Amino acid sequence: MAWERARSVARGAAGPLSVVTRDLTEALGHALAEPLAALTDLPPFDTSAMDGWAVAGPAPWRLRGGRILAGGPSEPLSEGTAVPIATGARLPVGATAVLRREHGQAEERSGVLHDRSVGPGPLVPGRDIRPRGRECRSGEPLLPSGTTVTPAVLGLAAAAGYDRLAVHRRPAVELLVLGDELLEHGPPRDGRVRDALGPLLPPWLRGCGADVTGRRMVADDPDLLREAVRRSSADVVVTTGSTAAGPVDFLHDALDEVGARLLVDSVAVRPGHPMLLAELPPAADGRPRRLVGLPGNPLAAVAGTVTLMIPLLRRLGGHLAGTPRTTVAAAALSGHPRDTRLLPVLRTDHGATPLPFDGPAMLRGLAYADGLAVVPPGGVSAGDPVEVLDVPGR
Repeated sequence: MAWERARSVARGAAGPLSVVTRDLTEALGHALAEPLAALTDLPPFDTSAMDGWAVAGPAPWRLRGGRILAGGPSEPLSEGTAVPIATGARLPVGATAVLRREHGQAEERSGVLHDRSVGPGPLVPGRDIRPRGRECRSGEPLLPSGTTVTPAVLGLAAAAGYDRLAVHRRPAVELLVLGDELLEHGPPRDGRVRDALGPLLPPWLRGCGADVTGRRMVADDPDLLREAVRRSSADVVVTTGSTAAGPVDFLHDALDEVGARLLVDSVAVRPGHPMLLAELPPAADGRPRRLVGLPGNPLAAVAGTVTLMIPLLRRLGGHLAGTPRTTVAAAALSGHPRDTRLLPVLRTDHGATPLPFDGPAMLRGLAYADGLAVVPPGGVSAGDPVEVLDVPGR
């Protein structure tokens, strides 16, 4: 299957999960399940944009006793008078402008305030006032459904009056790391290698909107693999390795035995072409389940992650589809004769720069990369446009 088609199948393999309500601090990383509309005007009242004096009418002004602080009360201001005011404080009724502290001169003996500002001219009505509703009006749409709740979104929601948000549930993911050759501790030895994907994938999955419910090592045993897939209650089961046709690659047989339906079985992409996506039988409570099979080689698994897993997780979590990011190739990007190639690159002022150590089993180039260039068959010449996928966590 072509790479573009496989990514599209992953996006269309599921719909958003159920809607839940979360406190603001618990909604981070979820997707909005409904549009965010303002519950109040922002600002909710006219406020001072500067420390200084609230003034009524033209200069000079007679200073009134007291001061106005943010969150405090304010008495109406009559024509020709002024009162000290703090940034963010509610403007008193009758005030026409705010005179900045550095522009005012108050005569203590006479109690008169003068405008000593130079620059744009006399103090005009409205200067350094944040008028009510300048940012938005109550009921105005602020963000569409599907927007990812970032820290900035949390701040906007709080300012707009929200304590809780309706969001889509994050998909639960279980990671099954397959292979007798994998070590969890120490350097490689006795023909065995360290598991790199067990530490790498869970943070990426969480960053893409998943709740990682577990990570298990599964030996090269067809019965163990079949039962691990069958018994998982996760929305998405992610496996590493066993996707090809080697002597201990049992994943296809296990999927057949549990009654799974293959949606994607190999993708025309290098590295990572033996990746797969399957629809599993429903969980005990009737929830749909999917399985993403990633190749065992680290960079090949990363290619499967950005091709199948991330689009699927974003869709399940209700997130809006991202807009492709395009730059130019800073140097020629070599391609595969027939397949799409995903190449670690660094985005510079000159465009996407290819990095060394880009073999299927290598991670050194990826550690430097901030993107994966989508190189079509035949390659890309220097200066030509190229799509670059974000590397999760960068």
